[in-house]
Amino acid sequence: MSDVAEAAESDATENSLRHGVLGLFDSVVMGVAGSAPGYSIAGTTTVLFVTVLYGGAAALLYCGVCMFGIVFAFSYLSRDDSHAGAAYSWVRRAIHPVLGYLSGWALVVSALLFMVIATFPAGGSVINIFTSSAPAKTTTTIIGAVFFMLMVAAVAAGVTVTVKVQIIMSSIEVALLVLFAALALFHAHHVTSFSWSWFSWSVFSHKGSGTFAAGALIAAFFYWGWDVTANLNEETKEPKTTSGMGGVIGVIVVFLLFEVFTVATNMVLTPAQLQNPNNSSDILAVLGQAVWHGWGGKLLILAVVLSTVATLETTLIQVTRTLFTMGRDNTLPKALGRIDKVRKTPVVATMTAAVFSLLLFVGSTYVGSVYTILSDGVTAIGLQICIYYGLAGLSVVILYRRQLFHSVGNFIFMGLWPLVGAVFMGYVLENQVNSLRTSNPKALWIGLGSMALGLIPLFYYWAKGNPYFKMPDKVDRHAQQIELRQMEELL
Repeated sequence: MSDVAEAAESDATENSLRHGVLGLFDSVVMGVAGSAPGYSIAGTTTVLFVTVLYGGAAALLYCGVCMFGIVFAFSYLSRDDSHAGAAYSWVRRAIHPVLGYLSGWALVVSALLFMVIATFPAGGSVINIFTSSAPAKTTTTIIGAVFFMLMVAAVAAGVTVTVKVQIIMSSIEVALLVLFAALALFHAHHVTSFSWSWFSWSVFSHKGSGTFAAGALIAAFFYWGWDVTANLNEETKEPKTTSGMGGVIGVIVVFLLFEVFTVATNMVLTPAQLQNPNNSSDILAVLGQAVWHGWGGKLLILAVVLSTVATLETTLIQVTRTLFTMGRDNTLPKALGRIDKVRKTPVVATMTAAVFSLLLFVGSTYVGSVYTILSDGVTAIGLQICIYYGLAGLSVVILYRRQLFHSVGNFIFMGLWPLVGAVFMGYVLENQVNSLRTSNPKALWIGLGSMALGLIPLFYYWAKGNPYFKMPDKVDRHAQQIELRQMEELL
């Protein structure tokens, strides 16, 4: 057993999370809530349309196919190592400790950035329920901050409380989204007729449309968040199977919702409405009024509020569990690895994430318009997603390399498909880094600059001789055959 594993095991009895409290349904709900279909559609559709016009459905389709490779990678990796740090642990074992650390850091900074840009739609959506006028930024900030602190309280209360809240919110959210998807698709007055070309690669060659890579980066942000199921590994029943299947089912649900609503907005709303910066954080409010004018249309805003609150909660879980494992390994301050003895939650990590998020959120209100904050934030997070998703896709191929050719299923689900996902993430990352150098250097600096900050604690704890940074033994760099058989039976 590696030094890191021994250290974690010796500390487990006194400083562990609550084990075995989440089932498969809970995991699916968390996966859906993590991707936040309502929030993602409301807060990112305008950015996607401005980038690729009617190519949004195609970007989500092709990115979604590749994203499933990463979903399968997380599923297999969870079966070999049920670790709350997820990619932080897996990439270390498979490739190198430095890349493992940066995978964990990528999740931390992307989550902190996301909690900034997610809080704006929360405040704006609440105001839109009661008025149709554009809300003031200060009012939006205050209301968003209140919602954020409520979610901090829910996460601090314990994972069982968190899941109960998620089940209620996500069930209402998905029901409302399905209702309005039907209303939009069968609406009597479509501005634009449906076209199968929206799913074609050729759509990116139309005049005014951006590149596929630019659309794919935004599409990756749409899907991001389902992997919260992996960060809840240590708190899940039968974690070697449950969390992975929860992620798979969750992504299938949000994939269908994303495609349907992208097509619906293309058909119901005009290009002027879709490109209007004032609609950047609440495009679903516009869609709701278009298909059900009056108070009925405001029900869709309720779905956005619930989705935003839900994803703030799951993002807090992701960042706090990652900070907890890094603190437990002492690759960040050891205090982050402390838990509440009664609720079994990482209380120090939760408070730390809450403070940093609030400071960033309040500070960002003075940076620029809401659209600019959302657009730059989505792009920056997309870069960080590509980093740790891509490394996880490579890790499963390396850890299961001895079993890849045992069956066709092995070759596809643990080899080829995850590898395609990893290569796709690498392609999008490289393409957009080159593009952003000239088109949006600020977003590039936010995305990669925040990643570079992780080098400071990395070198500090590496220099101190932390065992995490020792290369794992050869035996630790192979997945166990018995767990593979369980996966084969499940598939």
